Amino acid sequence: MKLLGIGSRIDHPEFGKGVVTNLSSEQYWVTFIDGGLETIAIDAGFEVIEAVTDEVDTVSFSDVELSLISILRRWSDINNATALGSKWKGGTLVIKPGEANLSEKEIPIDTFFHKIVMVRDRIRVMEQKINASKHLDDQEKVDLQQYITRIYGSLTTFNILFQNKSDQFIGERSK
Repeated sequence: MKLLGIGSRIDHPEFGKGVVTNLSSEQYWVTFIDGGLETIAIDAGFEVIEAVTDEVDTVSFSDVELSLISILRRWSDINNATALGSKWKGGTLVIKPGEANLSEKEIPIDTFFHKIVMVRDRIRVMEQKINASKHLDDQEKVDLQQYITRIYGSLTTFNILFQNKSDQFIGERSK
């Protein structure tokens, strides 16, 4: 499949008419007349109204930027603001006890999300310190890294809260 170039016009069944303003190897950034900026998969079902067929570099500036951000996060203990998914903003987490005589607890999702991000960032720092340690041998580092990977896997339940997929927890991938 040939990629559409920037400036191509499309008609999407959900978002309507729009113009491709950026792209990566996996998605288009499209500014829609009625819906504003949306990202859609390269293979999403839409009609091409007018295709711009210039040579397209599938490694976009956005891909390079995301890779750089990932590298900087991995080797730095500086935390950029991690975005809460827009559908959760202003929401509340309600915890109901199993016993009817106890009252439920409400926590703003923003507060809960902040705690999850803090846990993630502290695990990342711990991972960096383990990998940089001169007191652990390679096998000990591998063993500890496996524990960390399992911790990330246990936390993937919270991925629904993250706006950006690149911020989410990633556990052990199935083979």
